[in-house]
Amino acid sequence: MTVSGSGLPGLVGLDHVGFTVPDLEEASSFLRDVLGCEYLYSLGPFEDRDGSMAKRLNVPAGTVMKELRFFRCGGAAIFEVFEYQAASQATRVPRNCDVGGHHVALYVDDLDVAVADLRTKGVTVLGEPTASAGPSLGQRWVYFLAPWGMQFELVSYPQGKAFDRNRKGRDPR
Repeated sequence: MTVSGSGLPGLVGLDHVGFTVPDLEEASSFLRDVLGCEYLYSLGPFEDRDGSMAKRLNVPAGTVMKELRFFRCGGAAIFEVFEYQAASQATRVPRNCDVGGHHVALYVDDLDVAVADLRTKGVTVLGEPTASAGPSLGQRWVYFLAPWGMQFELVSYPQGKAFDRNRKGRDPR
């Protein structure tokens, strides 16, 4: 189903999320063994010998994409995970408040069970689960960190969120 309106013509939805990691083996282990993602396939290496990667991917000339791997998470989401080598590569992971800051939110059926599992696996969980209010009433969430510092979030709202419950029966336009 195509999303209608004044947005991007033909937009259907999210296809994948790509992110760069400092160590692809470490990231692969985390995605498989901690999150339970399914490894799909790998590509690379690719070297920017003619400047085409610089033009198409917004990387410095001469960059090497050492390898990229694809993972399926939860049966639907696809992660495209890169390991690059570049002369002017920034290595500080942005915080949520930094420009370019981001996180990946994963839905779980039971937040408390999932948080306990992360902690038994030695994952850094940031605080305790928080109950949302307002339009997100019914949701609980907590952030955690991948070994390389990337931010992830667990969310759960088994009875739905307030904004969805309040919309039922209404025209979504």
